[in-house]
Amino acid sequence: MSVPAARWTLVATIIGSAMTFVDGTVVNVALPALQANLHATITDVQWVIEAYALFLGSLILVGGAWGDQFGRKRTFIIGVVWFTIASVACGLAPSVRVLIIARALQGIGAAFLVPGSLAIITTTFDEAHRGKAIGTWSGFSAITTAIGPVGGGWLIEHVSWRAVFFLNVPLAAIVLVLASRFISESRDPSRSRTIDWLGATLAVIGLGVMTYGFLEWPRIGADRAVVWSSLVIGGALLVAFVFVESRTSEPMLPLGLFRSRPFTLANALTLLLYGALATVFWLVPMNLIQVQHYSATSAGAALLPFPIIMFALSRWSGGLVASVGSRLPLTIGPLVTAVGLALCARLGIGGSYWSSLFPAVIVLGFGMTIVVAPLTTTVMNAVDAHRAGVASGVNNAVSRIAGLMAVAVLGIILVTHFSANAERALARVPMRAAERAIVDQELPKLAGADVAAIPMQRQTPIRHAIDEAFVSAFRAVMLAAAIIAACAGIAGVFVS
Repeated sequence: MSVPAARWTLVATIIGSAMTFVDGTVVNVALPALQANLHATITDVQWVIEAYALFLGSLILVGGAWGDQFGRKRTFIIGVVWFTIASVACGLAPSVRVLIIARALQGIGAAFLVPGSLAIITTTFDEAHRGKAIGTWSGFSAITTAIGPVGGGWLIEHVSWRAVFFLNVPLAAIVLVLASRFISESRDPSRSRTIDWLGATLAVIGLGVMTYGFLEWPRIGADRAVVWSSLVIGGALLVAFVFVESRTSEPMLPLGLFRSRPFTLANALTLLLYGALATVFWLVPMNLIQVQHYSATSAGAALLPFPIIMFALSRWSGGLVASVGSRLPLTIGPLVTAVGLALCARLGIGGSYWSSLFPAVIVLGFGMTIVVAPLTTTVMNAVDAHRAGVASGVNNAVSRIAGLMAVAVLGIILVTHFSANAERALARVPMRAAERAIVDQELPKLAGADVAAIPMQRQTPIRHAIDEAFVSAFRAVMLAAAIIAACAGIAGVFVS
């Protein structure tokens, strides 16, 4: 391949993968706006996040295998087209239910798009230039992830939350033109023509049913049949998934990889750490917009120091394993991240960004910088070189599923803590029966509750009680996330 063609191939893969990275962060900034516009409850909002994460995390290994067998360029283009059509469906969604379905379709498209981008780079560039190309891809991915929430916040503020999804259309058009002209087709002839659809189906349904049970738990109670039966059935399906993967000749999840202790511990660390981190990108923008009354643009910019630190120190962190080994950064990094999460719990009502949230973001950025590159290196070094691609894919899937489970499980703490505190605080606020009915109807939206129909003299104490209850619940979740991140650090102690 000529040098210009290789460069344009790199541009196509960067823009294509950036579409999915940006959507993963911008949607969190858009949640308050779409919650208000579509009258969504907190459970609805969770499903907007979860539907995407469920299918991306469950199918990303299938997407990689599909590209190896049937053509990486073809799979990449299919993923881009699918993702874009689903994005348009998200932007046009007339209800939150339609939006959730469209987000699930986005996740399917992303599962075929994301693994294809790196695979295409690997086959396009020779060994002498591959490292630089992947570094360029990683650098621009970090930049787009950083500026995405800011640009998306501006669109939300000045146009509509729907514009965030429509932005993918011109980006996809550029990718498709470049891909069709410059990307060469490639595949792995050693792979069989079998896709592990049974394993994929069990993973999607098992995780989906279990997620449903966790999300319904705080709304109707753990003792209801629909909750405990969902958790039992979901768990049984995941056990069946492991059984199938141990018996099939071409599993999407090769269980033999987990015979390596460093690989197993590194993925356990990934599950805990990325699950804890997911709470920041889920709840901090909601807190800033709905309680602190930040604009969407300001909320998007509030977390900007995080990716900037990771980008600026990426070269330094990449050399940590060579200089000090993997155990120290995999222990210290999660513990520093835990401190950053605990500092997020200081966020109250009012106060300066620089004294409240900024220190937490700085500590989080530094903690994740210490751990991310050594974690990736540990995963890749834990298996034979010819299985490095599969190992990387498994670790990527684990990081996605970590966010899925964290939003579902920690959502129980959020909702139950909020409900208990809101009930106590509102009991002290004098209200007429009709006003209390309005409040009760809005409380499932948590901090997004709309009490504008209540007279101003009673609206203010009601609003304050709701905000205080949300902040209290937010702090409980952040402290729980800090404990989870600290547990990740404990796992790092035993990685050798």
